Amino acid sequence: MKDITAILLLYSDKAAIHKALVSLKRIDSRLHSVIVLEELRMSLTRIQEYTHFEQLQTFTWEEHHFGKTLNDIIQQINSAYVLFLYDTDYLSPAIQADSLHLSPSDSFSANIDHNRNIAVHRPFLVRASFLKKNPFLLNSQLPFKEALFPAWISDKSSSIKTCPEGLVPQSRRNNSVNKLEKQKFMQKYQLKKIQTTNPSLTVLISNYNMEQYVETAVASCLLQNEQPEQVLIMDDGSTDNSSHQLKQWNDGKQVRLFEKKNEGKAIALNQLLPHVTTDFILELDADDWLDPDAIFIIKKLLADLSEDVSVLYGNLRNWKQLVGDILFKGVTKGNIINGRTDLLSYRFPLGPRIYRTSALKRIGGFPVITFKDGKLYEDVSVLNQLIKNNRFQYHDFTVYNVREHKGSITKTNRPEWSKFLKSLK
Repeated sequence: MKDITAILLLYSDKAAIHKALVSLKRIDSRLHSVIVLEELRMSLTRIQEYTHFEQLQTFTWEEHHFGKTLNDIIQQINSAYVLFLYDTDYLSPAIQADSLHLSPSDSFSANIDHNRNIAVHRPFLVRASFLKKNPFLLNSQLPFKEALFPAWISDKSSSIKTCPEGLVPQSRRNNSVNKLEKQKFMQKYQLKKIQTTNPSLTVLISNYNMEQYVETAVASCLLQNEQPEQVLIMDDGSTDNSSHQLKQWNDGKQVRLFEKKNEGKAIALNQLLPHVTTDFILELDADDWLDPDAIFIIKKLLADLSEDVSVLYGNLRNWKQLVGDILFKGVTKGNIINGRTDLLSYRFPLGPRIYRTSALKRIGGFPVITFKDGKLYEDVSVLNQLIKNNRFQYHDFTVYNVREHKGSITKTNRPEWSKFLKSLK
């Protein structure tokens, strides 16, 4: 019975995809069709080279539309199963066509991609009916396209059925720093879901015209192994499509969306403060995102935080946004801040910033200053007020990802820093 559709995706060269297509001959008796999904700017395959397949189709996806294209293709599949091969995967010579089945209680099986000491789960054989009911996230909701499969698996099952070792080998191994850093991140999607009695935490997001990135920020708050109690979002008068995008996340319970005219980040966050019901607040920029274990790690550190500490902070993982991809730049480690002088001479934005809610409300929230109409360096303004009567606590942890891109307001206004310092009281 020809009941499997094979989908090959994210292959980067002709040799790798050729090897994958040749390996599919081993299950030809089960293959209903073969689909190759490749980026619009690449041309890796020529259909006429593989005429031994009864149905071989190629589809292209445009930048930012990989997830949507894949979901649309899956909705049209009429076979019982979908088999995924990815990047440099191919089927082992030991594979038997009649062994590719799922038990009645299983919806999918996963392949484990091992790279050094990193293991990342990806779907391998999936019931088509299950895929249609459980679509993949979109590119705009993930930090990079390689996270599509691991993120999909993250909330599907606490005990994943995995394929036998060596069933899906890879033709070569990319051990670049960028590749390894992405895999370390994706491995965290597999952490066990937990709920602790540690202090409660709200994530605050102020969005202004970040339609390319804001859904990644919101999704990262929910793809956590321990959930935040609240995710409060203020759309600060956006004129792009981001306000519409955010409405789909608003459940009125854990995630709440508010809207106002554009007046700057400080006012936007201040209007969210009355809705905060938790012990602590994590500020997340709309173009940044969190590691999947960020909430758990932060809450664990907060449990031991001294009462006179108003701000917990750590390290920042930095990425540069490229066309169609993102490049890991490195981790910037924080320093201990003992007073106002240390704060104002800090060599980079202090973060991640986790505020004690009571301390933040005690100073009246985020100061709205006259400099640049209060739309620049809001983070330093509030820290400058808090450090007058409270201590800050540094811990060596890295769960916050900073995206460097052309639209970043702070990065395009660095010459204003000295003027800003003169305006502070």
